[in-house]
Amino acid sequence: MTAIHTHLRSVPRRSLTRASLALASVALMAGCAQVPHPSPNDPWESYNRGVYTFNDTVDRAVLKPIATGYEKVTPQPVRTCVHNIFGNLGDVWSAVNSLLQGRGRDFVDTFGRVLFNTTAGLGGCIDIASMHGARKIPNDFGMTLGVWGFGHGPYMVLPFLGPSTVRDGVGTAVTLAAPVTPTAAVFAIDDIPVRNSILGLYIVDTRAGLLEADRLVDQIALDKYSFIRDAYLQRRKAMLDSRRQSERASTQDTLDHTASPAQTDLPVYEDPDAQPTR
Repeated sequence: MTAIHTHLRSVPRRSLTRASLALASVALMAGCAQVPHPSPNDPWESYNRGVYTFNDTVDRAVLKPIATGYEKVTPQPVRTCVHNIFGNLGDVWSAVNSLLQGRGRDFVDTFGRVLFNTTAGLGGCIDIASMHGARKIPNDFGMTLGVWGFGHGPYMVLPFLGPSTVRDGVGTAVTLAAPVTPTAAVFAIDDIPVRNSILGLYIVDTRAGLLEADRLVDQIALDKYSFIRDAYLQRRKAMLDSRRQSERASTQDTLDHTASPAQTDLPVYEDPDAQPTR
C-alpha cells in the first residue's frame, strides 16, 4: 500500500484532473442515451447506465488493476488475515442491525463471533468462530429498514459504490455516518498517512473479494448491467424474505407457547371409558 500511495502522489495533478474530466464526460454521454422501455424496478435506467459506465471505467482504469496485482503479489494467508479483520469489524455493525431488527439471537451470536475472533483469533485475523460452526450473519441498515416495512424503491447505481436501491442508499448513508462500522473505525485513526493507507487497503481488499464474481460475470453475461442489477435485487429480496420468515416463525412459536391447553392440538390421552372419580 505504501508503494501505491507513493505512486499516486507522483502523478501530476493536471493528469489527474484530465482523467477525472474524461471519466465524467464518458458518464455524461452514456447517461444521455435514453432507454425506451426501462424495467419497472429500474425506472432510472438511463441515469443508472451512465453511472454504471462511469464506475466501470474507473474500476478498469484504477481499482481492478490494483486489486489484481494485490491478489498476485500478496500471499493467500496475508490476504485472508486482512479480509477477516475487516470482516470482524463489519460483524459489529451486523450485530447492531440484528438488534435493531429485534433479532436477539442473531445479535448474541454475531456479537459472540466478534468477541471470540477478536480474542482467540488475534484481533480477527483468524476466523475461529466459523471454524467452530458459528456462521456469519451479514446485516446492514438497508436490511433493517426493509424489516421495519420500508419498500426498496427504484433501483439505483451509486457513484463508486455500485448497485443499490433508494432504501439501501439511505442505509449506506447511515452506515457511513455510524460510529461502529469498518469505515468509522478507520476514520477514527488520527495519523493521516496510516489512516489513508488502511482505508486504501480496505478498498483494495473489498475489490479483490469481487474479482472471482467479476470473472464469472464476464463469462456468462451478455449485458453486464442487467445481470448485476437483477442479481443484486434478487439477493436483497432473498435476504429480506429469510428475515421475515424467521420473524413469523418466532412469532408463531411464541403464540404456541402462550396458548391455553384447550387451544392446542395436543393429543388427549384420557381413557374415555374411565369412570369419574367421586
